[in-house]
Amino acid sequence: MPTLAVVNFNIVCATLGGFVTIFGLVSYLLKEKFYLSEALISLLGGLVFSPHATNFIKPLDYALGNPQDLETITLYFTRLVLGVQLVLAGVQLPSKYLQKEWKSLSLLLGPGMCAMWLSTALLIWALVPDISFLFALAVGSCVTPTDPVLSNSIVKGKFADKNIPKELQKIIIAESGANDGLGYPFLFLALYLIKYTGEHGLGYSGGAGKAMGYWFGETWAYTIILSIVYGAVVGWIAKELLHWAEEHKYVDRESFLVFAITLALFIVGTVGMIGSDDVLACFIAGNVFTWDDWFRLETLDDSLQPTIDMLLNVAIFMWFGAVCPWYMFAHNNVIPIYRLIPLGILVLILRRLPIVFAMHKKIHQIEEKRQALFVGFFGPIGVSAIFYLYVTTEFLRQVEVDGVQREDAARLSEVATVVVWFLTICSIVIHGLSIPLGKLGIYLPRTISAAISLDRSSSNDPDDPAPYHLREHATSEEPSLANRFRRRRTGTTEITSTLSSSTGPLHRLGRVIRNDLHRNHGEAAAANRSREESNGLPAISAPRNPRKIGVAMPSVGDEQLSNPGVPDGSSSGPVLRSIRFGDEAIVPTPSSSG
Repeated sequence: MPTLAVVNFNIVCATLGGFVTIFGLVSYLLKEKFYLSEALISLLGGLVFSPHATNFIKPLDYALGNPQDLETITLYFTRLVLGVQLVLAGVQLPSKYLQKEWKSLSLLLGPGMCAMWLSTALLIWALVPDISFLFALAVGSCVTPTDPVLSNSIVKGKFADKNIPKELQKIIIAESGANDGLGYPFLFLALYLIKYTGEHGLGYSGGAGKAMGYWFGETWAYTIILSIVYGAVVGWIAKELLHWAEEHKYVDRESFLVFAITLALFIVGTVGMIGSDDVLACFIAGNVFTWDDWFRLETLDDSLQPTIDMLLNVAIFMWFGAVCPWYMFAHNNVIPIYRLIPLGILVLILRRLPIVFAMHKKIHQIEEKRQALFVGFFGPIGVSAIFYLYVTTEFLRQVEVDGVQREDAARLSEVATVVVWFLTICSIVIHGLSIPLGKLGIYLPRTISAAISLDRSSSNDPDDPAPYHLREHATSEEPSLANRFRRRRTGTTEITSTLSSSTGPLHRLGRVIRNDLHRNHGEAAAANRSREESNGLPAISAPRNPRKIGVAMPSVGDEQLSNPGVPDGSSSGPVLRSIRFGDEAIVPTPSSSG
């Protein structure tokens, strides 16, 4: 007997596949006409299918009811998406881009990231009650990097091609790729200090000195520098191996195109096993892999990488919509909602805009103040923020006293979860709607103003005729609107027959019927020819044999057109032609004897 198998795997496949299919049917309309980002649409789709609504996607069931396992699943999912995205971001950049543009990148990654970190921390410290500035630094470091996934949606598409210069697009991609991996020093400076100095160092000895030692040794040397070296070496080896395989015709087209994506998976796995910064290693490897620009140019017109990129984006943001703690935004012990909303707005405005505007004259890709405002505002918070959030909670779970998580570590985990998730949702929504709302703000006032002006001018014009009401002018002879149209058609027929009988033959050009208004056509043509010949110009005359209405032409081959049976220059009989329109029927040509 057939049985229904309504299990989680089947439900997830049906939900994800159905959503992507339906979204694909209108994707061009939504992204290129309405300028809506696929991240925002996917987030809303995930919310609709989440346990908060239809309950088709059940993330906690996939983690066997363990919230910590759910956080681990989300952490690994974000690692995968960031790894692939950052290799592709490195591949998109031109040859030796990091070397050529090191001055602009150093400003954005040095003073830029420091200012973003401190300004966000100050806002969190001011609006979240009962937390220390060290806690605010830890939370602020999670949202310091700009997200490469959301940045790609800004610098790609019709809007970007029309409004964002190419050099500005490249620097945004490079910054978002590099600062994702460079978020570790900001985060672990605060985390190590909290671990060894929080609660007066309860359970851990060494104080701030030991914390700084771990920060320089583990974070900078082992995490940052090692990942840069590893990514550069692996990227260079992969480039040389692919060159060798292509020269010897060992690699096929499909494997060639997917090479960058498989390289990303390899780096995520190997760097993850040694415990270094796989995100930064992926970006460095992608840039070194196309150091000679060969692979980028070979795959410039290929659609495989953007397709996989789109599938990963849709999947990760649907997952965010399903796992986001929506209920905690209004019900938590961290921050009330009336403080949380202003925090989200102020962070989006003040986190990045002031420092970019202050430095824009020293960054040659930003040529004017309008571009500085754009780059300063569009520094989205997305996948990288959730990645660093769960790196934080994983670290804090290990801060224990007698086998129990220390009180300040548990408090920081709750603060970070609520604040980082809310800031991420705010960024996805605000940055996803900024372009369409900006377009609406430009065109809507113009449309309303034009409509009002037209209405006023039409109402004040004294020469406009009075409105004609059919019911008031109806008579017994014209009882209905149908009779009026019937009379109109009859009158048109009478006018046409009158014209054809009084002014000579009508000529048909395609679907257009025209009347020869020149009664003395032959005399006018002769006068025209004599006048032009006297002026030394070639004679131009009208058609000698205009075809009468209702007489169509038989099809002819490549022979010279002629009218058999009719003397040359005669005005009677049909004129053959080679052009025929689709609405014309073929009528046999009458014989000369007829």
